[in-house]
Amino acid sequence: MLMISKTARAIPKPPKSNVYGFLRRFNVHPRTLFCHKLVLGIETSCDDTAAAVVDETGSVLGEAMHSQTEVHLKCWNARTGGIVPPVAQQLHRENIQRIVEETLSASRISPSDLSAIATTIKPGLALSLGVGLSFSLQLVKQFKKPFIPVHHMEAHALTIRLTNKVEFPFLVLLISGGHCLLALVRGVSDFLLLGKSLDIAPGDMLDKYRLHSVTHARLKTHSDPPASASHVLALYVARRLSLIRHPECSTMSGGKAIEHLAKEGNRLHFNINPPMQNAKNCDFSFTGLQHIIDKLITHKEKEEGIEKGQILSSAADIAAAVQHATACHLAKRTHRALLFCMQKHLLSPANAVLVSVVLSPGSNSTLSSLFLPPGI
Repeated sequence: MLMISKTARAIPKPPKSNVYGFLRRFNVHPRTLFCHKLVLGIETSCDDTAAAVVDETGSVLGEAMHSQTEVHLKCWNARTGGIVPPVAQQLHRENIQRIVEETLSASRISPSDLSAIATTIKPGLALSLGVGLSFSLQLVKQFKKPFIPVHHMEAHALTIRLTNKVEFPFLVLLISGGHCLLALVRGVSDFLLLGKSLDIAPGDMLDKYRLHSVTHARLKTHSDPPASASHVLALYVARRLSLIRHPECSTMSGGKAIEHLAKEGNRLHFNINPPMQNAKNCDFSFTGLQHIIDKLITHKEKEEGIEKGQILSSAADIAAAVQHATACHLAKRTHRALLFCMQKHLLSPANAVLVSVVLSPGSNSTLSSLFLPPGI
């Protein structure tokens, strides 16, 4: 609760008249009685304003989302990349009321039908979190509903149980803008941390786009449709390669630019070894990889006789090598964690499941090659 109160104090609340005017729209018609428990979830931890109504069976009755990607891409062009917190905060304020209204309308319920309101409170951008928290607490106060604080990373780990039949325990790999960790999920609030980044998170070097996939360690691999393919790629490298000036990448985010070029490049032209290959633990490290990439780009700039900020002729090959090295590092550390869990009988061989959150297509295929027999 300390985190909640600190965030609430830090962020100015939107005018109550606006929120209450929105709430009154739902207090006009007699409603159908709902036998199921209904929870409204609100998410504003970063750059997407999202909401959904979920029942006790895990069915999503209605949802809505506003993406800020295009706006932050323009900011990325003008600045150094990534999300601009004050801009994200303002866009959340402008859209949260509409998103919640659309969600409730799509669910065909009113706020009074809800059993509880759940909202992300950490981790994330404080300015963004505060908008969702402030709006949610006003809903809670107005309709006297229970409030459920949600940990962003724990929610990522558990979301797979809404879409797939995954029993506890299972291994989860979580990668986000500020986190990289491996954990054994033993229950809704029961997590055993097996490994984490020892320095920066991949998000400090990598871009992010969420993907949930499930890899069954014995036989099958299930993943999201191609439209949900992730772009966990080098935002740092995209800036270092000045890909915003590349004619094929000028309208893309850093992650998308790296992935696009990687498809055209040959990763074998550069040998970038994954870090910590002999470390006897499940931790990650990315600063060394970032340093190696920076030295490589500097060397190629001198070799080609160009200044920093110009496009290298080998940019596509570097992108491919970076993507592969990052994927291999994630895959090998995850493989080690899975073997540890099996040896210590933390996971049953009959139900050994890995849930990966925020992986690039290259990472996902590399993980699959490690866990699956050839030809499957």
